[in-house]
Amino acid sequence: MQNIVDDSVLVKNYINGNELAIELLIKRHQQRLYSFIYSKIQDRDTTEDIFQDTFIKVIRTLKKGNYNEEGKFLPWVMRIAHNLIIDYFRRNNRIPTFNNSDEFDIFSVLSDGTLNAENKIIKEQILSDVKGLVEELPEEQKEVLKMRIYNDMSFNEISENTGVSINTALGRMRYALINLRKIIEKNKIILVN
Repeated sequence: MQNIVDDSVLVKNYINGNELAIELLIKRHQQRLYSFIYSKIQDRDTTEDIFQDTFIKVIRTLKKGNYNEEGKFLPWVMRIAHNLIIDYFRRNNRIPTFNNSDEFDIFSVLSDGTLNAENKIIKEQILSDVKGLVEELPEEQKEVLKMRIYNDMSFNEISENTGVSINTALGRMRYALINLRKIIEKNKIILVN
């Protein structure tokens, strides 16, 4: 039985000059990464481009020696791809406008289901506007909100990480959103682009 070399070992080997290691890493993760990008973009050519750009960025970062992800290679690569997808939507002015009307409430997209590409982009846009405001929240609400939104953790994972029940985590999230809304209104921030 052949031992599968760990990602972190391949990364080290590549940094130490073994060019073959990066090919193995790309081959190992290409299917997942490609599917991830395609699910957001829905266009094969653009997906190809972003896929290529992701690995160009990965290679540059590794060559510069700026990689320190403690063996979490795939999530790191996914994050790079994710940022490139956002850039793509921004460049093409395809960020959908968002109006916080009663029919569609941005915070309702926080359900545990996977967000569709459009909601994800809307969420990104709003997150960049709201990031500074989040800092004004009480510590425990801020912690849950960040885990949920920035780290994409489930309430189950949040509960395990914070040592509180799922209900408490949900409650903190609710209060965080209520408070965030108040802060947004107080600051007269309009979540529309």
